[in-house]
Amino acid sequence: MSTKQKKISILGGGNIGSAIAAGLVNSNLYSPSEIIITRRNHDLLKSFLEKGFHTVASNAQAVSETEIIIVAVTPQQLNDLLFEIKDSIDEKKHTLISVVSGATIKQITEQIGNNVPVIRAMPNTAIAIRESMTCISANAKDLDKLETAKNIFDTLGKSLVIEESLMVPATALCACGIAFFLRAVRAASQGGIEIGFHADDALLMASQTAKGAASLLLEIGDHPENEVDKVTTPRGCTISGLNQMEHSGFSSAMIKGITTSAEKAALLYSPEKDFVM
Repeated sequence: MSTKQKKISILGGGNIGSAIAAGLVNSNLYSPSEIIITRRNHDLLKSFLEKGFHTVASNAQAVSETEIIIVAVTPQQLNDLLFEIKDSIDEKKHTLISVVSGATIKQITEQIGNNVPVIRAMPNTAIAIRESMTCISANAKDLDKLETAKNIFDTLGKSLVIEESLMVPATALCACGIAFFLRAVRAASQGGIEIGFHADDALLMASQTAKGAASLLLEIGDHPENEVDKVTTPRGCTISGLNQMEHSGFSSAMIKGITTSAEKAALLYSPEKDFVM
């Protein structure tokens, strides 16, 4: 059975779940009618219902009607959700893809059954426009299901299969990281305003410049410093600006932000929380 033939449920239609749903439809891999979305506050899914998605309040119902399950709730909601759906999961039918920060494959399978194929994935919100960087991992016995997940996420940006031990660092670099780069673009646009541009023009210029910089690295495959060298000349304005930023701690602040986020991500989920029945 191809990925296209397998109906999919997204359990948790919040920011990341909604972005995944939008990305799947934008990729033409799925139509809205092939996706079921759930959310605790079902009324917040009205816009998806109007676009042709199926929406239900029951996670167990969504699981029973689909084959690929994407779990996109918060770490604090995960235990209750797994308790709700575990009796509806068929290990021969279902593949569960978790995008929940901090929850390991072992912690999930211990609650729903060790034979259920579980894939761990960490996308970011750019998945809505098919520009996510998604890291994926699985146990050795589920490598065939890993390919199914990779086929999905490859249509939604770029994906990379990594060891599960690196999933928390991937959360910091990719999922949290998109906010770091957005803040850098915002800062650049504010600098543009200070030197004379209107706010809208400054934001456009900063955003396109950031996109161009990233595209250079992705398409050429070069190291960032090689590209930096191309625009820094002796006694030039670029090197003066770069040196001032480094004196102010630009690189060290970015590095510290990523390492701090990784430390926090490792503590987000606890499997020992009592279930609410």
